[in-house]
Amino acid sequence: MTDPDFRPLRTLPGQAAVEIVDQTQLPHRWVTIRLSTVTEAAHAIRAMQVRGAPLIGATAAYGLAIALASDSADANLDAAHALLLETRPTAVNLRWALDRCRSAVLALPSSERAAVAWREADAIAAEDAAANRAIGEHGLALIKELAEDGRPTQIMTHCNAGALATLGLGTATAPIYLAHRAGIPVHVWVSETRPRLQGARLTAWELRAHGVPHTLIVDAASAPLMRQGRVDIVLVGADRVAANGDVCNKIGTYEKALAAREAGVPIYAAVPSPTIDWTLGGGERIPIEERGADEVLLPAGDEAIAPSGTAVANPAFDVTPARLLTGLITERGVCAPDALASLFPKKTGAAGR
Repeated sequence: MTDPDFRPLRTLPGQAAVEIVDQTQLPHRWVTIRLSTVTEAAHAIRAMQVRGAPLIGATAAYGLAIALASDSADANLDAAHALLLETRPTAVNLRWALDRCRSAVLALPSSERAAVAWREADAIAAEDAAANRAIGEHGLALIKELAEDGRPTQIMTHCNAGALATLGLGTATAPIYLAHRAGIPVHVWVSETRPRLQGARLTAWELRAHGVPHTLIVDAASAPLMRQGRVDIVLVGADRVAANGDVCNKIGTYEKALAAREAGVPIYAAVPSPTIDWTLGGGERIPIEERGADEVLLPAGDEAIAPSGTAVANPAFDVTPARLLTGLITERGVCAPDALASLFPKKTGAAGR
């Protein structure tokens, strides 16, 4: 089959600019925006026109390259790096991509910096697509183990860890798409993911475009479905993973992990290696982004769902302890959550700094 082409970021040949899909307009409108300044790139990340850890990292890398195309001096490099870094605190891919691009150009003469930064951003995008594919293959093996003749494998997701969050097939969705391509019957329970409803707005839209059978559920329905034996496996993404395997992901992931443990349902996080923060020994030190009250009070953008003056807490992410997860799916294979070092032995010396 031919997959629908809805890449969320494209480079524009001959231009120091990229084109993104404004994900705040989905599922109702397909709107693209041209980013030609670092300020526009920073706004796109902060306003969640682009979102998902891998896509945030790639967008930031291109944003830095765009900044250098107009002014490649050290001061502008530092200013652009700082501006982009402050946009979203939780997804570690952001800092990883920015630091990688800055390191690639720091020792170069000004005349070479923009071109090298652009090539580095292209490499980050290409590597993410390859990692998505590898994660898909490793996750596909898990789905095959669960597949029974004639009965669709029942998969539960949370948030959007799909193609719209990456430069490829997605992370948690990649095994689903590969299973569907291979003719393995699957059905996906799509958790709506309050308050921004990325599951409802984005994952359901993607799955429909791919022709993958799915059913949208409210977040609170996840635990009863697992208890009733209607879920075979839970696949989620990740925004930052500590060296010990603790996983920070969209708020609501921790609840799913607790329910999965109680119900005996395997739960895996799909983790491309740039999402691993080797400087953190555990998830308790991961910064959790607190977003604005309007996301909770005005889900439809007009009439508030609570009385005026209601206090709101809106943490965008939670941390799931490694002990609650069955495993992590990386581009290098599947491992127990506390065994990342076995797949990435050269990285382990950074943990706990």
